Amino acid sequence: MELTTEKIARAFSSHRFELALPHLADDVVWTLVGGDPLIGRKAVKKACERTAADLADVTTEFQRFRTVVGEDSVVVDSLARYTEAGGDVSIVASCDVYDFDDGRITEIVSYTVELPS
Repeated sequence: MELTTEKIARAFSSHRFELALPHLADDVVWTLVGGDPLIGRKAVKKACERTAADLADVTTEFQRFRTVVGEDSVVVDSLARYTEAGGDVSIVASCDVYDFDDGRITEIVSYTVELPS
């Protein structure tokens, strides 16, 4: 099944990395604003695997999840409530900007802010 750029971006932003990872360019750059960029498919995949492991026992509820689609870019704006098994709650607002070339993600810029819960 061929995924649109919007579906690929939505999968990545909603932590469904297994759908998005095959669509990364080999030289993809992921900048988590405020930190060092991750460069290359291997580095991004490793970060996604860590995130997936961290979220394994967490319930994620998206309270807002919207996309804006351009010619070669997709923006995903979300507000998520993360509830850990022990009951601790985090509310995170994020905005991910994806650039695509020929159906592959070439760059991701992610802005995230943890809000009071």
